[in-house]
Amino acid sequence: MIFADDAALAEHVQALLEARLPKPRWTHAGHLAATAGLLLLHPGLDAAQALPGLIRRLNDSHGVPNSDTRGYHATITLYFLAAIRAELAEAVAPQPAHARVNTLLAGPLAAGKAVMAPHWSEARLFSVAARRGWVPPDRAPLPYAISG
Repeated sequence: MIFADDAALAEHVQALLEARLPKPRWTHAGHLAATAGLLLLHPGLDAAQALPGLIRRLNDSHGVPNSDTRGYHATITLYFLAAIRAELAEAVAPQPAHARVNTLLAGPLAAGKAVMAPHWSEARLFSVAARRGWVPPDRAPLPYAISG
């Protein structure tokens, strides 16, 4: 997933906000792009507050249940929100939002849940408690603070 300009990124984010993002675009990269786009294009929005409802609503529109085994996962969402914030804060030179998101999508966070493995055991990360709310890592501390 590559964004040609800020308008394309804004459309991706708007589609999440309106629960009309097509399921084929709701991949890990689609999640990263939408979250980064929310942070960059809607800085007044409290992403930690908004994302759970946005994700659940989009999952519902795709017929994906938000349950103890599928759909929204609180710990993964909060981890990636913090990781994306940290990555975006490291940008040295000012760039358009779409270029920043494209860089993010080409970076280590694109590896998905594998980037979480140094911090969480699989049993803890995929527990019902972690899906329902924030569960801190059981392997190694995170390099940044989690808010939410």
